[in-house]
Amino acid sequence: MQTIRSAIDECPAPTDPSAEPGETAAESTAILCRLVDMASLEHEWRRLERLPLNSLHQGYDWCRSWSIAHGRTPLVIEGRAGDRTLFLLPLEIARRNGIRVAAFPGGRHNNLNTGLCAEDFRPAPARQMDIRRQIALLLKGKADLAVLEAVPRRWRDGDHPLAALCMRTHLNPSFQLPLHPSFEETLKQLNAKRRRKKFRTQNRRLEEAGGYDHWVPETLAEQHTLLDLFFRQKRVRFEAHGLPDVFADPEIRAFFHTLIDAGSTEQDYPLRLHAIRLREGGDIAAIAGLSRKGDHIICQFGSIDGTLHPEASPGELLFWLMIEQACAQGAALFDFGVGDQGYKRSWCPVETVLYDISIPISTAGRIAATLHAAIGRAKLGIKRNPRLYRIIQRLRAGWRSPLPTEQD
Repeated sequence: MQTIRSAIDECPAPTDPSAEPGETAAESTAILCRLVDMASLEHEWRRLERLPLNSLHQGYDWCRSWSIAHGRTPLVIEGRAGDRTLFLLPLEIARRNGIRVAAFPGGRHNNLNTGLCAEDFRPAPARQMDIRRQIALLLKGKADLAVLEAVPRRWRDGDHPLAALCMRTHLNPSFQLPLHPSFEETLKQLNAKRRRKKFRTQNRRLEEAGGYDHWVPETLAEQHTLLDLFFRQKRVRFEAHGLPDVFADPEIRAFFHTLIDAGSTEQDYPLRLHAIRLREGGDIAAIAGLSRKGDHIICQFGSIDGTLHPEASPGELLFWLMIEQACAQGAALFDFGVGDQGYKRSWCPVETVLYDISIPISTAGRIAATLHAAIGRAKLGIKRNPRLYRIIQRLRAGWRSPLPTEQD
């Protein structure tokens, strides 16, 4: 893996370091932003990533796995006050339509982006704007535009430290199911009676077909084999509906394989695969990939084999089993991730609106930011019109059979 020099650049500190209303003591001194090397910050990075408000998608293992798979070492912007690290923003720079764009590693495969922030980092809006200015100066000559996508203004009952910079609504919200120690209490948030009836029907149909197991492979080799099967299942589903395979690139597949090999515990793991395995023949009817950080579980992806008992809805059954297990293991939040799908709304009483932070750096970046915002508004308008959105989806799919959900 390539490395870059530590402390590549530094930005001048704000000219007015005085505290502002609403700021904590940590922000009463000047915040200095600088570019630093990823490896040199591992200890501090791992300390910050353990905080509940920070997304696992900016965790060290997630970003390192992306870097290994793509051969691009991220630039890391560090915000400091005195000798304290207040925040870290890992970024990679890649060309999009001829424009150099700085964005979080992981791209569209991230379900939630927060950066990594200290627990008492709560800068006032004016200071957030100064941080924005410093980021633009640091990236000058390296990128034309910085786009920090899918950032929540509020998360886990707290305001995001850079909420004032979240100006544009992200195309898709994300959906969450709060978990209780009792699975029955968790179900009470939903239509529990209907869900139990549906589960009994799914369970009966698969038992009549010979039975099934909720399988979580214990060895890394089995996890890797199941991930390769997921890629095959997903490719078949995408091809059947005329949609591009977002997992087709070798670098994307290598990224998820690298996540499996990253260190994990019962409370923290970058990626762990679950499956519905049929007892007769050992065929895999459904697969899902979960990530966990502390009490927060994110479903990263899912697939089904459409030839294996579709009448039993094995993908939906797998969600029931994973959520039941998550309650028993002490998790507090099961996150279905970004994307507005019917099955997510059926499971999730919480919808989180996400935002994008756009920071133009060059003239080309300012033009691109304006176009990006206009296109985003148009897409958001289409998504908010269900009838028009359905028509557009069918046009994209070439008027084929009904489109798959993300669960499929």
